[in-house]
Amino acid sequence: MSVVPLVDVLMITYQSPEHVRRSLPHLLETCDDQTRVWLWHNGDDEETLSVVRTYVDDARVHRFHHSRENVRLRPPTNWLWQEGDGHFVSKVDDDCLPEHGWIQRLRHSHAENPFFGVVGCWRFRDEDFVPELATRKIQTFDGGVQLLRNHWVQGSGYLLPRAFVARHGLIQDEQTFTDYCIELARHGAINGWLYPFVREENMDDPRSPMTLLPDDEALRRRLPLTAQTLGITSVDDWAQQEHESAVAVQAASLDLRQYSGWRAKMRNVRKRLRRVVRGRGSW
Repeated sequence: MSVVPLVDVLMITYQSPEHVRRSLPHLLETCDDQTRVWLWHNGDDEETLSVVRTYVDDARVHRFHHSRENVRLRPPTNWLWQEGDGHFVSKVDDDCLPEHGWIQRLRHSHAENPFFGVVGCWRFRDEDFVPELATRKIQTFDGGVQLLRNHWVQGSGYLLPRAFVARHGLIQDEQTFTDYCIELARHGAINGWLYPFVREENMDDPRSPMTLLPDDEALRRRLPLTAQTLGITSVDDWAQQEHESAVAVQAASLDLRQYSGWRAKMRNVRKRLRRVVRGRGSW
């Protein structure tokens, strides 16, 4: 009888009690006997912290850490990667609800294909799927497993073998999760979204039936990090940005040369120019 590999899953919480009341119990419900949840709370928001503490003694919760300072994402991620010993590492954002069975499906894809790196759930809407873009990037691997390949996925609802972390180290200062995924791809890892998609409901998408951002006021109260970076202040603009993000990853090149050197610099210039044209940034 084969041993089921252990999965360590991180959830980071911060000033979002409404999200955590939904997302944390949901994450725990999706765990099987070989899944451990690690909780990291940033800051001193008492209401959110109270919700998290409700679950600290749950048998599925392996570790809990409270940082009085909001250290964002990198330190908590490296905490799990450095101190855990599961076969896989993962993170689920406190505004996301991966579908039941997500761990088993992603784990199976890795079992069939040991060269897989970061394999993720799909957090976008049906209307975001563009067949003429995506089809050329959907590939079939061992065991009939299909991936919509991309050199990076979002930092929630993914499975990454710890062996890659042991080989390539932790996320470095000034390095994003996207950067880390691309670095893995440069060393031969195959990244992407399992297809047919394993769904992850994103409660920060105003188009979601479970959204907690129904209007501009709600958006301003809890502005997602990406929206802050882009200068977005309206629900309509945020919904459009979510759609554009989905189209962008489907259109993204699989030529790794596009992500380094002068090609990467030119792409960043074009991104900044688009933000200026749309009134979302300054040159």
